[in-house]
Amino acid sequence: MTITLEAIKAEHTKFAEMIAAFEKQAAATVYHVAAASITLAPGERYAGLVLGENGDADYHLILLPGEVEDTNWEAAGKWAAERGGVLPTRREQSLLFANLKGEFQSAYYWSGQQHEKESGWAWCQNFYDGYQHGYRKVSALRARAVRRLILQ
Repeated sequence: MTITLEAIKAEHTKFAEMIAAFEKQAAATVYHVAAASITLAPGERYAGLVLGENGDADYHLILLPGEVEDTNWEAAGKWAAERGGVLPTRREQSLLFANLKGEFQSAYYWSGQQHEKESGWAWCQNFYDGYQHGYRKVSALRARAVRRLILQ
């Protein structure tokens, strides 16, 4: 094998990229969460902090009071909107299960997310065991509403 300046530079670039990647993963990550006072209306419950795609704090999740039983997905979304909220996403339902499981019946609750592949289906979560799966939108499940306090 003949050693050339071009080959040495290519190897040098490769090692420089490896060193940069190693230094980046070895660096400590510091999260700064601004102190906040969150006013909860009667019956509201603080569910927790939701992180964004980049891992930074994105918003606070608030569970609104009340629930509706035996409702299809579309009606559940309208019910949530009438209360000034929305149906929670699947990620938010996981947080609600982890932090506020006692606020839910051991039953299936609609999420606000439609199924990616089946247009007549939406996601739901069982608050008995935390299992999430798709269900037909016309099915009668329970629903809870949430609101989001976006961090600036």
